[in-house]
Amino acid sequence: MEFDAVFETLYPSLFRYLQRLTGDEDVAEDIAQESFVRLLKQTLPEDEIRPWLFTVAMNLVRDRARKNERRHRLLISAPELVTRIPLPDEDMERTERIASVRAVLGRLPERDRQILLMREEGFKYDEIAGVIGVAPASVGTLIARALKKFVTEYEAREVSDGSRG
Repeated sequence: MEFDAVFETLYPSLFRYLQRLTGDEDVAEDIAQESFVRLLKQTLPEDEIRPWLFTVAMNLVRDRARKNERRHRLLISAPELVTRIPLPDEDMERTERIASVRAVLGRLPERDRQILLMREEGFKYDEIAGVIGVAPASVGTLIARALKKFVTEYEAREVSDGSRG
């Protein structure tokens, strides 16, 4: 069965299931879309697609819940880390930092950018390895190299921005 047909057939029921499960339409949509993105990388018999999709979606819901639980425990154990409303100049600096980070990420090779973003989203090494097509044992080294490239680019950008002002 063609991917578009699978999507049109299964997305509505997967989305409804996730919406009921999470109680959040946006979360349900994100997880459903992520499940279909992962399906693109699979070659499955037609009768296994639906159960596979729902299993992946359920795992993504669990991963999200674990991540939220860790965040909640951290905030309870360290309330001083709870963010306050930033002052206007802090907000502007943050916006500039975000723009800088995005610009640097945009200059990195696609694989490095993908690895860093997946790492930031909490993907496990074996998940990253599966997505980029490498052995799980090499993911740590690839992350370290990508991070080094990012830091070098970021620092070079900061120096060049500082010399203009």
